Amino acid sequence: MNNNNDNNSNKDTTIGVLDSRFNQTLRNVQGLLKGRSIPGKILLSQRVDPIDNSTLYSPTYSRSSSYNDTGTNDRKIETVEEEVHSGSKPFSTPNDNKLKTSTSRVENPSEEVRKSSMGGRATDSARVMKFTKVLSGTMVILDKLRELAWSGVPDYMRPTVWRLLLGYAPTNSDRREGVLRRKRLEYLDCVSQYYDIPDTERSDDEINMLRQIAVDCPRTVPEVPFFQQPQVQKSLERILYAWAIRHPASGYVQGINDLVTPFFVVFLSEYLEGSIDNWTMSDLSSDKISNVEADCYWCLSKLLDGMQDHYTFAQPGIQRLVFKLKELVRRIDDPVSSHMENQGLEFLQFAFRWFNCLLIREIPFQLVTRLWDTYLAEGDALPDFLVYIFASFLLTWSDEIQKLDFQELVMFLQRLPTQNWTDQELEMVLSRAFMWHSMFNNSPSHLAT
Repeated sequence: MNNNNDNNSNKDTTIGVLDSRFNQTLRNVQGLLKGRSIPGKILLSQRVDPIDNSTLYSPTYSRSSSYNDTGTNDRKIETVEEEVHSGSKPFSTPNDNKLKTSTSRVENPSEEVRKSSMGGRATDSARVMKFTKVLSGTMVILDKLRELAWSGVPDYMRPTVWRLLLGYAPTNSDRREGVLRRKRLEYLDCVSQYYDIPDTERSDDEINMLRQIAVDCPRTVPEVPFFQQPQVQKSLERILYAWAIRHPASGYVQGINDLVTPFFVVFLSEYLEGSIDNWTMSDLSSDKISNVEADCYWCLSKLLDGMQDHYTFAQPGIQRLVFKLKELVRRIDDPVSSHMENQGLEFLQFAFRWFNCLLIREIPFQLVTRLWDTYLAEGDALPDFLVYIFASFLLTWSDEIQKLDFQELVMFLQRLPTQNWTDQELEMVLSRAFMWHSMFNNSPSHLAT
């Protein structure tokens, strides 16, 4: 009997210490987001030593070098240090902060640092300098680039960084321009062969697929006027149809149209200045539009190569991840899990769309590219890490969820109150996700009762 009491006491003590670590880490994250300076490093492990109040973390990885590589999805956590992403608004970078061409290298680092640090925290210039150093070498070291990109990429560097992270652009700068030119011509050949033909040369399935894409394109990101421009919708249609034709195992699936949009605005930002609200495709030459479409096509292909079973028949990959999400939420926040179960709410009823569209429909569009910096930095481990991001996202409203009945839950989770979110709320979601992944991923029963 005494042994049982002692075991229970030890278990309670361990859980109490873990709760303390969890709460302290969140306080540290909140402190950072309020603008405090929090230097230093911590070693993240399963031990229960007290946490220094002055420390915080961002991930450092050892992982595969591209989306095409095979290997483990487990993240090897080493030491982690905090690096703060610039708070500048997406797609409003002055022209002299942009990369002039899609293959140009970062030049004059000190001048770029000076421009990027204006109006930002002191650490912004240090981050930009680190990116510049990694990108300006003849051979880009992807592990270092992933480590930096996880915490956010400076807007004007994002097109180059995304191409590299996805394995679309080669890490060898001497080969980069030639490879991109060849890939863009290959895309044009694909469009000419499959898209720019009369319906009489298509099969019935291809006609139906093209019609469905044409219906979905006007529905894509409806809250952003830019995507209602006919030229924009035509570009999306070409990209999606070309991808679907070249990937017959899945073909076109609703939701993939959303996944093109981050690539589209990022690669357009190399050619268009100012806010996306003021962009118009008529300002671009046909060659530039073709380059943007080609980059979107290849990057979409690279992204979806790592999650093919998310979009094949019955979408088994998504169903598997939804099950993992349900189990993870149960381990992290059992009251929320129990309440949803008691109300009869199934995770598939709301989380399927999250995995299908990668949260694009759930957060303000101006935050999507920042979120995708982390997605792409995860590489082959992304599907696994999505579960932790979505758990963190859901449990943002832990208290509210426990007060709602079934009908209210359905309505609430279909239209989550994120319309006023800023980078701070998103960074909090990502920080919790990283922390939980570090604690639980290699110890699946860590919080099990």
